[in-house]
Amino acid sequence: MQWLTLFQKELLESWRNYKWIWFPLVLIVLAIMDPISSYYMPLIIESVGGLPDGAVMEIPTPLPREVLMMSLGQIGSIGILVIVLISMGTIAGERKSGVAELILVKPVAHSHYITAKFVAIMTMVWISFFLAMVGSWYYTNLLFGEISFISLLYVIFFYGLWLMFVVSIVVFLNTLFKNAGIIAFLSIIIVLSMSVLTQIFGRFITWSPNNISTYIHEYLITQEVSTDLIMTAIITVVLSAILIMASFFTFEKRD
Repeated sequence: MQWLTLFQKELLESWRNYKWIWFPLVLIVLAIMDPISSYYMPLIIESVGGLPDGAVMEIPTPLPREVLMMSLGQIGSIGILVIVLISMGTIAGERKSGVAELILVKPVAHSHYITAKFVAIMTMVWISFFLAMVGSWYYTNLLFGEISFISLLYVIFFYGLWLMFVVSIVVFLNTLFKNAGIIAFLSIIIVLSMSVLTQIFGRFITWSPNNISTYIHEYLITQEVSTDLIMTAIITVVLSAILIMASFFTFEKRD
């Protein structure tokens, strides 16, 4: 009951801050931008002009799975930045303003406080991500060719785990620092560093969370969920759980 009250408070705050309106819209625009722009690119180039007389530019039509991966790439870059922005002050802001102390002076468990915020953010992220990818899937099927809805659900499920991992990093940093700018900066640095390390030591860390989009692409080609994809998903969930549990410890120590 206590946890549910905290969870409802977080959802209500997000609604009052209009996050439930602009955040899904941003992800939807990012996701549908590539299918539409890729399809109409020849027309755009033709209307803009600037090509020499007689010049012919042939742009190969991408495969449906490639278009879907483009949408995933947009969410994996700009979308991640937006997710960091909406979650960078979720705990730090209340710690800095003293609201966290007012809440925790009551018999409220630190774990309930953190998990309620984490689940509230993830609820918004997962619903927004689902809507965005359904939009991309619709335009991909309409303009480029068919991708089954089951395949889309697999893509949403596995990539949603990666988004959960990113949010768990931000939540953990929220319990270490009170400055939202530092939290956002470190979150991006950690994600980028993991990407670089995965590329350098790819042979040794094949199940790095950063590899999840690579295995999703393989799934779209083979239509089979590989062992690497399953193991990467398990590692991603385990690391997320460790970060959230570490958040309990650091939050209790610092507050």
